[in-house]
Amino acid sequence: MSAFLFRLGRSSARHPFRVLGIWLVVAVAVIAVAGQRGGEFNDTFRIPGAESQAATDLLTERFPTQSGATGRVVFHAAPSSPHALDRSAVESARAALARGQDVTGVTDPWAPGSGAVSADGRTAYVDVQYDVTLLTARHAHEATAALAGVRGEGVRAEINGAVANAGDTAKGQEGLGMLVAMVVLLVAFGSAVAMGIPIGTAVIGIVVGLAGMKIIASVTDVPTVSEMLGMMIGLGVGIDYALFVVTRHRQHLHDGMAVDDAAGTANATAGLAVLFAGATVVVAILGLKVAGMPAMTMIGVAIAVVVAIAMAAAVTLLPAFLGLAGTKIDRLSIHRRGRVSKPAHETLPGRWAHHVGRHPVRYAVASFGVLAAIALPVLSMRIGLADDSNARPGSTQRAAYSLLTNAFGRGFNAPIVAVVSLPSSSPSDRVAVDRVRDALLADPGIATVTPALFNGAGDTAVVTANPTTAPQDAATDRLVHHLRAEVIPAAVEGTGARAALTGHALETDVVDRFTQRLPWFIGAVVALSFFLLMTVFRSVLVPLKAALMNLLAIGAAYGVVVAVFQWGWGKALIGLEHTVPVNPFVPMIMFAILFGLSMDYEVFLLSRVREQFLRHGDSHLAVVEGLAGTARVITSAALIMISVFAAFVLGDSVIVKMIGVGLSVAVLLDATLVRLVLVPSTMSLLGSANWWLPGWLDRLLPHVDLDQEGGRGDGENDALRAPIPALEPAVIG
Repeated sequence: MSAFLFRLGRSSARHPFRVLGIWLVVAVAVIAVAGQRGGEFNDTFRIPGAESQAATDLLTERFPTQSGATGRVVFHAAPSSPHALDRSAVESARAALARGQDVTGVTDPWAPGSGAVSADGRTAYVDVQYDVTLLTARHAHEATAALAGVRGEGVRAEINGAVANAGDTAKGQEGLGMLVAMVVLLVAFGSAVAMGIPIGTAVIGIVVGLAGMKIIASVTDVPTVSEMLGMMIGLGVGIDYALFVVTRHRQHLHDGMAVDDAAGTANATAGLAVLFAGATVVVAILGLKVAGMPAMTMIGVAIAVVVAIAMAAAVTLLPAFLGLAGTKIDRLSIHRRGRVSKPAHETLPGRWAHHVGRHPVRYAVASFGVLAAIALPVLSMRIGLADDSNARPGSTQRAAYSLLTNAFGRGFNAPIVAVVSLPSSSPSDRVAVDRVRDALLADPGIATVTPALFNGAGDTAVVTANPTTAPQDAATDRLVHHLRAEVIPAAVEGTGARAALTGHALETDVVDRFTQRLPWFIGAVVALSFFLLMTVFRSVLVPLKAALMNLLAIGAAYGVVVAVFQWGWGKALIGLEHTVPVNPFVPMIMFAILFGLSMDYEVFLLSRVREQFLRHGDSHLAVVEGLAGTARVITSAALIMISVFAAFVLGDSVIVKMIGVGLSVAVLLDATLVRLVLVPSTMSLLGSANWWLPGWLDRLLPHVDLDQEGGRGDGENDALRAPIPALEPAVIG
């Protein structure tokens, strides 16, 4: 593999315009297809096997006219008006909404039994029904335009539901992350030219990757959060992978290699490590399929596409840029000339590693204790979905939520829908529907229950119950479990009818599904990483320590997420007004991404340590040399990751805020307490036992060396005969 990467990198550097031309053609083609045929991101999701999904499917089958997407418009009399809501203004708005594209009907709030007008007459709502399941920004713009007239007449009108979300185009703060990354690279490389190459490579990879996401969205449902996550992860890994390769390339240039040979050697060394680490990220992300939800699977696929393109750019496009830069890669330098490299034991990281290695027990216990303390809040983690009270300030979704809550009660935004399937449409069988409705009304956790709505055939009814508690309250999920276990079965017993819950119960099932599958997912990813590291490093203890340390670091990141979002510690600093439960998507997505990314640092650090240990057999010295040789590039990579992830915390989405906080904290802890303290202290404690592997296991494991001995076989470039993916800081000359 290393021989192929050497030839690929050298050829790309020798013929840069050819490679750039290929990338340009591919990029234009992918972007053109995405523009012409690309689909829209949407949040349609299914939970195969869940009761709520079965109830939703039954609704789609028995109530076809209501199977499309819906939106809700809330009208409220202006504060300056002492009178009830202007009915004529609302009727005018209803007529305008009904003329919208794909609209099949708009409910009448004053219809008998609708219950859509508040007791004081100042608030009312209408539901807009569409005959399509996927709404776009055009639908949102039409709905907003339809309300312009009524808003001009002193009536407040706000929108929530699918139509409001379709028009929500809030984006992250990727520009800030990019700016910080540029500063870090400029300081690390000391050259504006060297800084620009990783940035350019990452940006091109992101553009192609996001266009690829749009193409995937044309054939299947891809959640909207995938775009933001793809940009976040793509920027981080794209810049980091390029950083590793450029660092090695510049080192070889300073050692006197020709430009094309330096690019080829960097590709065969750091590039091979990039492919290994990137493939691990891809596999871990694709492991989201374990969640058992198509939406999560597609989030994993979408992110994996972006990471795969970043990997391809790092080993093809990047060497072409290096060839174009030639010997001028150090131009526009901000560093003083004449800097020289120092022996490992004289560098700051080397001296630190030596110090830690002399007191391994002290530092191992201290770092473990700190990480465990930070992780403690995870014991009280509550998984749940945030409601629209956490939408960004000033958004129409948040305003609509508040109006409905004030007018109809806290639980009005968390309707629990009971779907009752009857043996026939006879009056005797319809008694079951009355029993279900009465049982719901009698439950203390239910505030109001709507009249039953029957389908055209009369064999299926829908009853909507509004709880007394808010959507994100734990009590609401407990209520769903209580109704399913006790209230509903007793109500339909002996009637021959079947009843299932959906509505807010669908969110409850999402939480339950993630809670049940998370341990299995964690186990699968840990087992995979253990096997890969054991195969690469021919050791049992190294991958075992890596798995435990990664679990500890990720647990600490979970703890910070709980403390900030669930307990409210420092929530104002990230623009969060209310505490929220931890979104069920977040722990699984965080784990997949972090375990993959931690493999990057693990491979780059431990490969260097192993290389030195095999050279002289001194375990302590190998740790010193390994940390001294990789600390600078790992620190730079971590700073870039942290800045990119933290920048997204400034966005509006609570989910993206959670992921941004969790990922940035995890990378910070991984690059400091884990890589600088826990790894050197534990490796010093274990000594040569770090590399112990039973002979029988060695014979069973496949041989996947990350070195390139015998790589090319043509006798050129003896540098390829050294073990690879160890990265050393470039010497700025």
